[in-house]
Amino acid sequence: MNPEMQQSESPYRVKIETENGQSATVPIAVMTPKQLEVFLTSEFKRLAQEAGVKGVRIHVERAIAADYDQVLHELTACLSSSKARAA
Repeated sequence: MNPEMQQSESPYRVKIETENGQSATVPIAVMTPKQLEVFLTSEFKRLAQEAGVKGVRIHVERAIAADYDQVLHELTACLSSSKARAA
């Protein structure tokens, strides 16, 4: 197997901040650097767009692991409540 295919996995957590000042820190499942890149470039953007939230900041750092589906659920809830508060 070549080195590109053997990426190590690391646990990450994400802190999101919305324009209206709401923030949440969410643990993320163990991912490879490539999986993290996909999360940041597609999944997170999709969730923010679906929630209709603009101006969201994201900070990523290594952390303890969590269930990925739980992460998506918590991000969706945070972004949705942010839109409701802005309205």
